[in-house]
Amino acid sequence: MQFIENIAVLGSTGSIGTQSLDIIEAFPDRFRATVLTAGRNWDLLARQAHKFRPDTVVIADESHYTDLKEALQDIPVTVLAGSEAIADVTTLPCVDTVITAMVGYSGLLPTVKAIKAGKKIALANKETLVVAGEIITRLSAKYGVTILPVDSEHSAIFQCLAGEDKNPIEKIILTASGGPFRTFTAEQLERVTVEDALHHPNWDMGAKVTIDSASLMNKGFEMIEARWLFNCTPEKIEIAVHPQSIVHSMVEFADGSIKAQLGVPDMHLPISYALSYPYRLPSKREKLSLSAYSNLTFEFPDTSRFPLLGMAFEAINSGGNAPCILNAANEVAVDAFLHGRIGFTDIPKVADKTMGRTDFIRDISLDDLIQTNKEAVKIAGEIIESF
Repeated sequence: MQFIENIAVLGSTGSIGTQSLDIIEAFPDRFRATVLTAGRNWDLLARQAHKFRPDTVVIADESHYTDLKEALQDIPVTVLAGSEAIADVTTLPCVDTVITAMVGYSGLLPTVKAIKAGKKIALANKETLVVAGEIITRLSAKYGVTILPVDSEHSAIFQCLAGEDKNPIEKIILTASGGPFRTFTAEQLERVTVEDALHHPNWDMGAKVTIDSASLMNKGFEMIEARWLFNCTPEKIEIAVHPQSIVHSMVEFADGSIKAQLGVPDMHLPISYALSYPYRLPSKREKLSLSAYSNLTFEFPDTSRFPLLGMAFEAINSGGNAPCILNAANEVAVDAFLHGRIGFTDIPKVADKTMGRTDFIRDISLDDLIQTNKEAVKIAGEIIESF
């Protein structure tokens, strides 16, 4: 009889979370959603709970606990609230694998708890490795936990490295769509609206990730994530802007050979591969037809127009808590942009000033990172208020 894997989906109401549930629903003989969590969207969480019948649901925003509890009073499910509860449920015996689909810094502590509990991690929360890559990789080794990448780029690299255990990486080539403003001049970027930035040409993602993609911050974070996932120094990671989003990333080896993973821009594939690894599940979704993509192009990113990418390289080269500071500043700045408080080109300005004002710590602990995040969030907020 096929073993059924019990899945906790952290961030089940977001883009990655809902697509993860698509896969769980498509393979009921292989997967069961036993834990679902959300930030504020209690209504969708309730509908998901009615459909998937998990053991436990958690809403991070405690003000919605009563709404969620009442909506689920007709089914046997434990209802919890708060960020601590989200971290705690990752350790439950009814969980085998944790999909970390939460957005931002909030995904760090639940991932730490899940690793210490020996759970397999399907990592979609890149900020976990951006903020605490050294600590997470050390913990995963200590507890013998497998971290499988869900991001399309890191999944592509992971797939390219299959069977290459004895061949060291010469270079990782991370591809980027370039976002909606790839051809914009510096002057045009000054006039970008929130609506403009949320209109991604290829991918359907949540608001935060979509803005990060438009600023290329997302690619900077993915570079840091790749550094830790694949034990590759930043000097061996190259960014290639690939507007068609068909080649999801590449790996070059010592003999000059380059392996690439191709596919349509659809997150169901990397999610499915992370859940089913080392096997591949059949899919009825759209497959890649090369005849539809006769012109695949690549170019280098312009860090003068998109300075956050350069800041990411500076942060990982500085080490310590520098990436944590950058992540916190970016989260605050993106939220301010989405709420109309600053302009698009102010996001890197906030990040740069926050990096300059927040105390740098070279040798870090988890507690150091928690305090750094608090300090950087406060400083970034003050900087935004001064604009």
